[in-house]
Amino acid sequence: MTSSERPFLSLIIPAHNEEHRLPATLERVHKFLHSQSFASELLVIENGSLDRTGEAADRFARSNAGTRVLREPRAGKGLAVRSGMLAARGEYRFICDADLSMPIEEVVRFLPPTLADFDIAIASRESPGAVRYGEPAYRHWIGRGFNSLVRLLAVPGLQDTQCGFKCFTAAAAQALFPIQQLDGWTFDVEVLFLASKFGYRVREVAIPWYYIRGSRVRLLRDSLQMFVDLFRIRSNWRRRLYSSPAGPQPSVRISDE
Repeated sequence: MTSSERPFLSLIIPAHNEEHRLPATLERVHKFLHSQSFASELLVIENGSLDRTGEAADRFARSNAGTRVLREPRAGKGLAVRSGMLAARGEYRFICDADLSMPIEEVVRFLPPTLADFDIAIASRESPGAVRYGEPAYRHWIGRGFNSLVRLLAVPGLQDTQCGFKCFTAAAAQALFPIQQLDGWTFDVEVLFLASKFGYRVREVAIPWYYIRGSRVRLLRDSLQMFVDLFRIRSNWRRRLYSSPAGPQPSVRISDE
């Protein structure tokens, strides 16, 4: 891909304290991208790491063309994803967790021509056909409890807003991420809430998902903050703190694949 060629896909990996598993992840992602027929770019967003995540990302980028490393001094997945989405150049922009709990090969199922008529496609561990591997029961039920609250308070039509693999068209990303306000874990609920309010088409894609130890989510502290964030999103909307995104806003349609 030349510097003037727009990528078909930007793959964005937020990375906080991922020194140990990031190198293997980048190798696997890079190999996948280079096996595809479309042009792509790989963005690593290092944010507030206390280890050598940034050095690991820089080392990989120096020897692998098409990889960019961005730095955010503060921690926060929402902050990292927003930076990556707005720095990306691709027609489609895909968030990918560094643990690769969804096999990277599944990405093509979120892109045309396999998937059509969408603005946002989100990986779902709950849609028909999805399979979870190795997840402790307590984590599963905590997640389902939170999703019940999400459906009650924010996004009623979606079964799994928290899975860390999501694809946005360039137009949707450029409209929604500038008005995103939450920097933490609940950013994706906020973005999907705004997408539903402004009429963007959201589809859930059933995936195989593998539990990987080493989650950065602190169950008690982060779960409480995410619960509070749901009310903050609703309050922000009522107070008109979200400006209307630029560009066309298609009729909303929330559905499963």
